[in-house]
Amino acid sequence: MRFKKLDLNLLVALDTLLTEQSITKGADKLNMSPSALSNSLSRLRDYFEDDLLTQIGRRMVITPLGENLKVSVRNALNNIESTILVQPSFEPQTTDRIFSIFCSDYTQTVLVPHALEIVGKQKSTARFQLLAQVANNPHEQLEQGKADLLIIPSDFMSTEHPCDILYEEEFVCVVWKHGKIALGELTAEKYAAAGHVLMRPEATKKDFFGTSFAQKYGIKRHVIATTFSFASLPALVIGSENIATIHARLATKMAKVWPLKILPLPFDIPPMKQCVQWHQYRNNDEGLIWLRNTLKEAAINMDIE
Repeated sequence: MRFKKLDLNLLVALDTLLTEQSITKGADKLNMSPSALSNSLSRLRDYFEDDLLTQIGRRMVITPLGENLKVSVRNALNNIESTILVQPSFEPQTTDRIFSIFCSDYTQTVLVPHALEIVGKQKSTARFQLLAQVANNPHEQLEQGKADLLIIPSDFMSTEHPCDILYEEEFVCVVWKHGKIALGELTAEKYAAAGHVLMRPEATKKDFFGTSFAQKYGIKRHVIATTFSFASLPALVIGSENIATIHARLATKMAKVWPLKILPLPFDIPPMKQCVQWHQYRNNDEGLIWLRNTLKEAAINMDIE
């Protein structure tokens, strides 16, 4: 089908090429031969009168026009998918959909198990792909069609897409319960003097606590070790005099199985608002509405013993 002399079938090829920036990877994703995708690129170049992707060394780089087209093409395909291709009704017990959810290992530890429990009780046939928290701009996962939902703190939400608050989370400190640091009150002076282990996402190189609170409150920490995982932080303080500042619900879970002591922060900070976000064009997607409601129910069940 053509629209203003453009073969609309080429939009999918263009979207994939601009996302993967590789003919080989793009062809594999589209289940077609590299030569066929290369031919599609040639036709796109003729239509737009631009290279769109240029070879520099061993990699392909998007041209300025290609960058301008990237979001527009992805939005167009999202709109087509949400208004035309998505089935008008969604049945959890018969669906074959696979939902991709961008979330941290903290979320996978405290929230997702409750969601899967609800899904199991409903005898739903839906499946889930939990995506690692590695993107610098999480909303791009929605816009590029890589994720159906984001579950992230409100500070990292995009203003371009709708979202709901799932729950609020406090922060606490965990230390080795047999260490000297576990004795007595944890003062601001003891906190500042101690060694700290913290989680730093690879994409941002900044930890959430440091980005959101430490700079704002003028708190400096002596960092001993960093990791890519929230769930590993409690283990990294065992046998040492170090501190991990983590989510209260995660600390409670880990303290049940490891020799940890939970201590309140020696200063007041507002709770983190954990949110779910979806693409603006998928407001009426019944499958995502079901999943969002499932997550809201799971958030309530987290605190029920």
